[in-house]
Amino acid sequence: MIIEAILDSIKKDYAISKVAFGLRFNAVISRCCGISSRLMRETPPSPVENMNGLTAVELAHWALSEEVAKSSIGIAAINSLIEIDEDNCSQQNASEIIEAHGKNKNISVIGHFPFTERLKSIAKNLWVMEKNKRPGDFSAEDAEKFLPMSDVVAISGTTLINHTVEKLLDLCPEKSVVLILGGSTPLSPVLFDFGIDYLSGCKIIDANRIVELIKSGATFMEIKKSGCVTLLTMPRHNLKGR
Repeated sequence: MIIEAILDSIKKDYAISKVAFGLRFNAVISRCCGISSRLMRETPPSPVENMNGLTAVELAHWALSEEVAKSSIGIAAINSLIEIDEDNCSQQNASEIIEAHGKNKNISVIGHFPFTERLKSIAKNLWVMEKNKRPGDFSAEDAEKFLPMSDVVAISGTTLINHTVEKLLDLCPEKSVVLILGGSTPLSPVLFDFGIDYLSGCKIIDANRIVELIKSGATFMEIKKSGCVTLLTMPRHNLKGR
């Protein structure tokens, strides 16, 4: 439902000027440049089928696919089509929002982000759930246990790619603060209709440079340090007309 709602909100199609693949990310350039996580442990090393002749909206519909290789490309295409309303965004980092709302409270994070260690010092309880666990992480399946007890829930945008986001949102308490974060996150206000409070994603400001970095296998930290992206956070309560 969420991806379909985003697709329905896109009113104008564009030609695709470039699609790039890397070990960690995909990129699609149409109206602008959009990226998405490759989920490299789950996807094959090459595109799944020929994209010649497809428009950006047609490629964006791949986000509905149950094949994560195709869905990842589709999310990148969606991000290349969204016209971000920067007047309703700030350059606040997602970790700052989590810390502001999560002091002495229960925090759940879906996906192991670099800032999770820092949250341990401010949270009452911190539960980090990750498919590919690191020491101290809980399994993805533990979301059913921890999310209903959480005051703040931070969910990786990659859950849009593997289609687990709706199940996770259903587990969040009504009064919890919910964020979707990461480079894959579409900065579309449509997502606020599904109980999300903050969207933390990015705007690509140097498409050629990010394509080079993606092809070289760069991490998101390396992409950020390159200066070719601007991190943006869109809060639900600041949106005009809402």
